[in-house]
Amino acid sequence: MLKSLGPMELGIILLIVVMIFGVGKLPQIGSAIGKSIRAFKKSQADDDEVEEETPKPRKRRVVKKKTAAETPADDKTQSA
Repeated sequence: MLKSLGPMELGIILLIVVMIFGVGKLPQIGSAIGKSIRAFKKSQADDDEVEEETPKPRKRRVVKKKTAAETPADDKTQSA
């Protein structure tokens, strides 16, 4: 059912892109598409490596409660 794009279809797609974005934007669009594809491939490769590694245990955060000496004695000094 799904066939590959021929030269006629690619030409029509390119013509539509040129009409929408203009000739000046084509290098920027091509660069953005290339960067997107490279980032996608890199993330796919990174996902494979991450699955092979063992997960590191997470450290617990310790929340220190303020003592009476650390709390401000006078609220008027802070709400100036």
